Amino acid sequence: MNVLRTLVSPRGAVFLLLVLLLVSVMILNPSFAEPGQLMRFIQRVAPIGIVAIGQYFVIIAGEFDLSQGSLITAQVIIAGNLVGQDDSRTVPVLLLMIVVGVVVGLVNGVLTTLLKVPSFIVTLGMMLALLGGVMWWTGGAATGNPADSFREIGRGGIRDVPVLEFVPWAVFILAGWLALGIWITKRPLGKTLIAIGDNARAVDYAGARRAWVTTRAFVISSLSATVSAVLLVGYAGVHPSVGRGYEFVAITAVVLGGVVLGGGRGWIVAAATGAFALEALFLLLNIAGVPSTLRDAVQGVIIIAAVAYSAVAFRARRRRGPHTSPDQGKETEPVLDDPSRQSASPALASGGTTETRGE
Repeated sequence: MNVLRTLVSPRGAVFLLLVLLLVSVMILNPSFAEPGQLMRFIQRVAPIGIVAIGQYFVIIAGEFDLSQGSLITAQVIIAGNLVGQDDSRTVPVLLLMIVVGVVVGLVNGVLTTLLKVPSFIVTLGMMLALLGGVMWWTGGAATGNPADSFREIGRGGIRDVPVLEFVPWAVFILAGWLALGIWITKRPLGKTLIAIGDNARAVDYAGARRAWVTTRAFVISSLSATVSAVLLVGYAGVHPSVGRGYEFVAITAVVLGGVVLGGGRGWIVAAATGAFALEALFLLLNIAGVPSTLRDAVQGVIIIAAVAYSAVAFRARRRRGPHTSPDQGKETEPVLDDPSRQSASPALASGGTTETRGE
């Protein structure tokens, strides 16, 4: 009974949805069940999953990062034009891309936390600034052709693997990034981010450095976009359209994974799974002959439906009354606004919980 309740909860429904979508795809296209095809599917989802992981950290803190897509585009153009056919430039350009990602994240975070500008406005401005810079640099046309050694990161992998045949590097990078994300959620940084989204005032009363913690969330988001750009260079090429709209795809995936847009509730594994479910849905629609032009409409419907479902489920749980559980992803007691009764959010007080206030 508990398993069934978990599967229909906002946190667990995405796993059930992913299974149903994959089964549907396999029924319509039996060749998709082949191990090699599944590996290719994961390779295609990896950039979206990595961006969704970065977006997760911003959203659980109650913020948004709309600059991810344009940052991916900028990083792709940087790689395509600076690496060229010189293999010796691969490492220096990768380091430059990391620096650019950190700077963009710091700017987004500082403007949001210190100047108190809403993150929606800050990252929207960053998105337009980066996009404008890319269009000025490229003239809106494809430009640059990085060396094969650089592109191999996104399109290469281990070949002649028994059963699987081919395991892309993107699979390992996605797994490593997710493992790093899970580790962060178990550290003070991750718990404080959840606490900020849960009750920012309580975090201030607890003496946490809320501005710096939130800024680091934006840095993680920008670095996630940078890693995604490295992978996209491998098989998507170098063009100003690469990465366009990824911020909305990431937000859709995160929301589909049961993460609440207001912050304070969500599980990073479910957020990453949301990326797989979303891509599986688009694949199913493509196989069924649904026009690709409807993708944006589908994303909009998913966001509205997921938010509404999460809100209804949360209200239902609140009516049943609060409870505490030491298990991962379970509910903790609600935050009290009175600092004399509670000095910090449940996420700060918990010893290992990385998700708060319901499933």
